[in-house]
Amino acid sequence: MKQTEKIADLNASDVDRIIEMAWEDRTPFDAIERQFGLSEQDVITVMRRELKPASWRRWRARVQGRSTKHESLSAVDDTRFKADQQRAVTHNKIAKR
Repeated sequence: MKQTEKIADLNASDVDRIIEMAWEDRTPFDAIERQFGLSEQDVITVMRRELKPASWRRWRARVQGRSTKHESLSAVDDTRFKADQQRAVTHNKIAKR
């Protein structure tokens, strides 16, 4: 499947989620590729198409050279802090006391 076909097949909610994940510092491009099948270049294309020019330049400057956007370069591992009050799978809702 060609790059343009993959991007054209995305619905509005997928595009919104990709943009959200791309802006997050700790979400690597590899995670976006696993979830949506888009390479880093595909994500760049989506961002360029969907963002305003100033937002695009700001995002591009922020992401360029950022090691956390690439799993192989990132020092971040899966042992992130989780509050004791948080249930196992809560979608970030605090358990009732």
